[in-house]
Amino acid sequence: MKLYEQLVEELVSRINQGYYQPGKKLPSIRSLSKERGVSISTVQEAYIRLEEGGFAEVRPKSGYYVKGRSAAPQLPEVSRPAQRPLEVSHWEQVYNLLHAEKEPGHVALGTALPEINSSTLKPLLKSLSQAARNGTENFLNYCGMGGSPNLRKQIARLAVDYGCNLHPDEIIITSGCQEALVCSFRAVTNPGDIVATDSPSFYGSTQAIKALGLKALEIPTHPETGISLEALELALDQWPIQAIQVTPTCNNPLGYTMPEERRKGLLRLAQQYDIPIIEDDIYGDLYFRSPRPKAIRAFDQEGRVLLCSSFSKTIAPGLRLGWVAPGQCTERVLHKKFVSTVSSPLIQQEAVAEFIANGYYERHLRKMRLQYQQSRDLMIEWIESYFPEGTRISFPEGGYMLWVELPMAMDTVLLNQRLADKQVSIAPGVIFSASGKYRNFMRLNYAGKMDEDTHNAVRVLADEIRSFAEEI
Repeated sequence: MKLYEQLVEELVSRINQGYYQPGKKLPSIRSLSKERGVSISTVQEAYIRLEEGGFAEVRPKSGYYVKGRSAAPQLPEVSRPAQRPLEVSHWEQVYNLLHAEKEPGHVALGTALPEINSSTLKPLLKSLSQAARNGTENFLNYCGMGGSPNLRKQIARLAVDYGCNLHPDEIIITSGCQEALVCSFRAVTNPGDIVATDSPSFYGSTQAIKALGLKALEIPTHPETGISLEALELALDQWPIQAIQVTPTCNNPLGYTMPEERRKGLLRLAQQYDIPIIEDDIYGDLYFRSPRPKAIRAFDQEGRVLLCSSFSKTIAPGLRLGWVAPGQCTERVLHKKFVSTVSSPLIQQEAVAEFIANGYYERHLRKMRLQYQQSRDLMIEWIESYFPEGTRISFPEGGYMLWVELPMAMDTVLLNQRLADKQVSIAPGVIFSASGKYRNFMRLNYAGKMDEDTHNAVRVLADEIRSFAEEI
């Protein structure tokens, strides 16, 4: 990494940690050059990159100042889902989102896909290529059910960053986070059982609930602090809930990151009612600030929390590499893994283990966090500029999804249909609810390049919203 790139990362980290506040002056080029022992040209290049990234602005005859957003936009309202267990619906809309044929030039604003064209992924591509060329019998055989020892060792090392002291033997490699969630649900529930979830909730987890014959009890959720512990406790008193499933860090789709005290409070409730927590941490490594939040599992001394994650959202979805640390449910989850897929392909596991061990994963994350934070602010700026008055927008502290609330009369399922011939699509809000709520909501992705095509797609979306609103 070049010196100016290192300096950019350090300065952005300080901005995110609050050392340099929005509107405040950054150190002069000369003083920073002297302080860091680098050339003036290195500092100048770093400041130019900060300006290009939207983190700084230059004021003539004065210097560079911190630019970033000083406050969140107008946030969505606290959710008010149905107060009873429900069978999950809306598979058809989920299927259409994932499998609809897209013509060249189509801009899919609703899919939860990361940036996969970054130069920081080249070492991984090289490792995969070399493994394929030099492949041995090992890569063509079954891998052990638990997964590659090398990859499990690297995951255990990464887990220290979010407060978890995991032994590699406690980790089971899965085919993406989806299999980790499914195996976890199957390990702790039986058909007909009730699972409490935050609301809105990731459609992958709710569709797993549907497929397993379970019922979802959606709990009101705040766009900043997460699932309501008060409402959850009332639900636990009223219903025979068998598990709690949450995504407490960089939540998809609402964007919240649950404060540490509320994470501890959630764990205390699970202990009080003696039920497990299935924690989805798939976006945790994309938290914008440092250090990243501790997982709920970090406070668990009983093995009550089944911690699930994946490299699908941080590296690439096509790898199909996830993992679960099931705690006291390890044997049951291992059995569910066996009857599901037996084992996961070894070649990807070894390549990713090498990618992590050599420091390339952390380098990739640093670049993606910067890009996604810049893109978040730009996407919010576009929405505030073009969308109708009264639009509310989430303010995620990591990841790459926005949850957008439109005026009540809007129906985003119909809106998505109207957008079809305009080569733009969104994720309608109804697929994030068991009961079909959130019809006037949608999820938007800002992971890709915020180029003119994306900008135009947002304007097309805004125009269609206004046109639709006039007809209602």
